[in-house]
Amino acid sequence: MIDIGRFALAISFFVSLYVVFASLFGVLKNDLRFVTSARRGIYAVFFLSCISVAVLINAFLTDNFQVRYVSHYSEITLPTHYKITGLWAGQEGSLLFWIWGLAIAMAMVAFQNRKERDHRFLPYAYAILMVIYAFFAILASFITNPFELFPANQVPPDGNGLNPMLQTYGMVFHPPALLWGYVGFSIPFAFAMAALITKELDPLWIKKTRRWTVLSWVLLSVGNILGSEWAYAELGWGGYWAWDPVENASFIPWLTASAYLHSVMIQERRGMLKVWNIFLIVATFALTIFGTFLVRSGVLQSVHDFGVSEMGPYFLTFMFVTIAAATYMVYYRWNELKSDNQLESFLSRESTFLLNNVILLALAFATLWGTMFPLISEMVTGEKITVGPPFFNQVNIPLFLVLLIILGICPLIGWRKATAENLRKNFILPGVLAIAAAIALISSGMRDVYAILFFVFSVFVTVTIYMEFHRGVRARKKLAGEGVLKALGSLLWKNKRRYGGYLIHSGIIMIFVGITGSSAFNVEETQTLGVGEGMKIRDYTLRYEKIYFHRESNYDAATAVLTVLKDGKKQGIIEPEKRRYDKYAEEPTSEVALERSLKEDLFVILASIHEDDRVTIRAKINPLINWYWIGGIVAFFGGLYVLLPEYKRKEEAEA
Repeated sequence: MIDIGRFALAISFFVSLYVVFASLFGVLKNDLRFVTSARRGIYAVFFLSCISVAVLINAFLTDNFQVRYVSHYSEITLPTHYKITGLWAGQEGSLLFWIWGLAIAMAMVAFQNRKERDHRFLPYAYAILMVIYAFFAILASFITNPFELFPANQVPPDGNGLNPMLQTYGMVFHPPALLWGYVGFSIPFAFAMAALITKELDPLWIKKTRRWTVLSWVLLSVGNILGSEWAYAELGWGGYWAWDPVENASFIPWLTASAYLHSVMIQERRGMLKVWNIFLIVATFALTIFGTFLVRSGVLQSVHDFGVSEMGPYFLTFMFVTIAAATYMVYYRWNELKSDNQLESFLSRESTFLLNNVILLALAFATLWGTMFPLISEMVTGEKITVGPPFFNQVNIPLFLVLLIILGICPLIGWRKATAENLRKNFILPGVLAIAAAIALISSGMRDVYAILFFVFSVFVTVTIYMEFHRGVRARKKLAGEGVLKALGSLLWKNKRRYGGYLIHSGIIMIFVGITGSSAFNVEETQTLGVGEGMKIRDYTLRYEKIYFHRESNYDAATAVLTVLKDGKKQGIIEPEKRRYDKYAEEPTSEVALERSLKEDLFVILASIHEDDRVTIRAKINPLINWYWIGGIVAFFGGLYVLLPEYKRKEEAEA
C-alpha cells in the first residue's frame, strides 16, 4: 500500500514534465492535440496526488508505524481527527499537502478553461504551473519523502505522538488554510508570466485569475487569524501575535497581495500600473516561497518551524530563479507594459490606491527587514542580533494608522479628479462624527494617543462605509422605485466586488479595534492561592475552590476550579488546566480558561501547582479582543461574497 503512494508521487513528477513539454510543443507548433493532451495530463497529476495523500492518511488511521513520518507524528491513542492532521504536522507531510493543493488548483484551472481555444497564454500558464509542481514533487519524491520506511525488524510498537501544542482544533484548520493560501498565488503568477511571454497584456489574464487571487487572499487571511487564535488559546502567554519569524513570513505576502488586489483595479479601469501589478504578483508568489524557506530551513528560531533541515537552499534557489526570470520578462516586454493613461490629479481615487500600495509595501518591507535582521547582522558583524516586538510596533503602528485613514478617505474621493465641492460634501458627516468620538474618548479619561487615534479613525471609516451603502440604496430607490430592503438586496447582488470589499474593510476595522483595545488597556495579575482564597483583577475576583486530577486518552491533567465574581456577583466557573502528555511528559502544557464577552476577555492560566494543593494563577484582562476574531469572520465572509458569480444583465447573457 505504501509503495502505491510512493510510486504515485514519483509518477506525478514525470507526468508533470510531460505536461510542460506537451503544452509548449502544442502552442509552438499550433497543435491543439498536444494542448488537450497536456490538459489531460494535469488531471492525471491531480489523480496521482490524491492517491498519494489517501495512502498517507490511511497509514495514519491504521497506525502504520513502519512509515517513519507516521511514527514521528502519531501514536495509537491519538484521537482520529488529530491523526488526520498529522498529514501536515511535519515537513514531509506538509510538502505533500502543498503538492496536493497545487494539483487541485491546476485541475480546476484546466477544467475552467477546457473550452478556450483562442488564448495562446493558457498553455504557457499550464507549463509554468507544472514547473512549480515539478519542483515540489521532486523534493517530496527524492529529497524528503513522506513514505520512507523503517526496516521490517526496526518498526516501533508505537509512535512518538503529535506535539501537544498541535493537539487543538485550531491546528486542524490553520495550516491547511495557510498552505493553500500560499498555493493559490501560483495561479495568478503563472498567468502573469504567460501574458508576458505571449504579449497578451490586456486585463484578460487579470480577469481570469481574479477569483483565484481573492480566494488565496481569503485563505491566507483565515490562516493568519486562526494562527493568532491558536497562539492566544494554546501557548498561554496571553497574546496572539508576537512578530515571530514564521508569523511574519505569512503576513508579508498577505500585505503584498492586499496591495495587488487594490492596484489591479486601477489597471482594469484606467489601464495604468501594468508593471507595478506584475511586480506585486511576482513579489507575492516569491514571498510564499520565502515563507516556506523560513519554516523549513531552521535559519531563524520559531515555535512554528519544522527545525533545522537541508531544504532551505532548494527553496532559496527556486525563489531567486523565479525572480530573475520574471525580471527578465518585464524588461523584455517593457514597451508593451506602458500605461494607457496618466494620473490626472492627486485628489483622485487612483492616488489613494497608490498611497494604499505604498503603505502596504512599507509595512511588508519593515516586517521583512525586522525578520531578517538577525541573519543580516550575523553576516555583517558575526553576531546574531534579534529584534523583538518593540521594533515592529514602533515602526508598523504609525503605518497601520495611515492605512486606516486611507480606508476611510478612498470611498469619499472619485476617480480621475475630485472637486472641492464633492470633497466638502463627503467629508462633513464622517469628519464631524470622528471629532465627536475624539471628544468623547478624551472626556472619558483616555490618554493613550495611538488608542484615541485608532478609535477615532475607526469611527471615520465606519461612517464612510455606511455612507456608501446609503448612497447606493438611495440611488436604487430612485431609479427602480424599490423599497429599502429590496434596494439593498439588489445593490448587494449586482455589485458584489464593490460591496464585498466594503464588508472586508468593515472586518479590518473590527480587527483594528480589537488590536487597539487589547494592546493598550490590558492588565495582568499573578498570585499564589490556597483553597478558598481569592485574587482581584480590576472588577473581577477569582476564588480558588479546588484542584482535581484526571486521566484522558493520551494525557494526565490537573484542573483548578475557580469561581468568577464580578462586582461581587457570581459570573460562573472557569477551569484552567495543566496537562502532561504521555509522549511529552517532560513538556507540560497549559490549557487556558476564558470568560469571553464583546467588552473583554478574562484570560486565566494555571501557572504552577504547589504542595497542599496551592496553585499559582495568572490572570489577564484583554479588552475588546473578541472584535479581532469577529472582524476576521466578517472579512472572511466578505471575501466569500466577492467570490460569488457576477451578476449579468439579461441582454449581456444573451449576447
